Amino acid sequence: MDQPADVPPPLTALTEDERLFRQSVLEFAERDLRPLVRDMDEHARIPRELVDKLFGLGVMGIEIPEELGGAGARFFHAVLAVEALSTVDPSVGVLVDVQNTLVVNALMRWGADDLKKRLLPQLASSTIGAYALSEAGSGSDAFALTTRAVEAGDGFRLTGRKLWITNANEAGIFIVFATVKPEAGYRGITAFVVERHFPGFAVGKKEDKLGIRASSTCELLLEDCPVPRANVLGEVGRGYKVAIETLNEGRIGIGAQMVGLAQGALNHALAYTRERKQFGKPIAEFQGVQFQLARAATELEAARLMVYNAARMRDAGEPFLTPAAMCKLFAADMAEHVSSLAVQLFGGYGYVKDYPVEKLYRDAKIGQIYEGTSNLQLQTIAKQLLDN
Repeated sequence: MDQPADVPPPLTALTEDERLFRQSVLEFAERDLRPLVRDMDEHARIPRELVDKLFGLGVMGIEIPEELGGAGARFFHAVLAVEALSTVDPSVGVLVDVQNTLVVNALMRWGADDLKKRLLPQLASSTIGAYALSEAGSGSDAFALTTRAVEAGDGFRLTGRKLWITNANEAGIFIVFATVKPEAGYRGITAFVVERHFPGFAVGKKEDKLGIRASSTCELLLEDCPVPRANVLGEVGRGYKVAIETLNEGRIGIGAQMVGLAQGALNHALAYTRERKQFGKPIAEFQGVQFQLARAATELEAARLMVYNAARMRDAGEPFLTPAAMCKLFAADMAEHVSSLAVQLFGGYGYVKDYPVEKLYRDAKIGQIYEGTSNLQLQTIAKQLLDN
């Protein structure tokens, strides 16, 4: 029966364009990514050859206009790409996520025309971006940062140290937050675009992590690093607005990463429980196993609906602060639960690296930590509830 014209489609219904895009990314993930996952995890690196394929696939500049070399698509397409890649490897999912939902997003919204014309074609074709807000003393309290920017001639000189910066090892373009007026608190914070070749800038220690090991996480060192005024992102002293509003969108991307991760773990669990026999029959025939799988699938579907809804709201220009916080909070908890269940259902095999679920379990934990901890999401949600 045809759907009446005045009835909106289901939230998870994809347009033909979205469906084909998602399918192409899933096929890429199975064909080009899956054979590399274990080696990338063990050696904590993403091969440049794979990165080049990601650029060729068109997933590194999804919202960048076609005239600047990008795909000219919507934020929702970025969410679909992150989800699809993360079913196979959340490390690659977060590489694409940071590129699109943080770096490209911030440049698209806040960059001057000349800056966008110069940098966006690079980000669409060959250059990875990174987003540098966190410091040793400013995690959840993001605006307690101490990196300093001092005016010097026709620009600024930046000095400080950033920590936990995703994509830093591979990136050529960095959005760095620094304060031009420490006494003004958050009103002194400014966003700068630092390019890797700038003197006084260096990528430091690479962290040896529990999960998403192929994704690089490094410190950044700035020592009297000159940044031209043309590389200021947004207005001087308004960097807090760039940071807050960009991270709201980034949280939807992390929600998508967690949904993809959980889908990958559930897929493995379903396949294994159909094959693994105990007491003369597949363990999938035991009601205790069935109920656990059913609950996991229900939680996963709820998280996907929340992520898709937040992404659709963003594309529609509607307020999405609370839905973004909710989808990240729920999806991160869900991913930890579903990946843990997958390990449990695999039994002893789930605990060894010869099987894929132990990696997804390790990868899941970060969802509750980066781009705003779960406690910070709860605080955001509660504030919106109580202020309205």
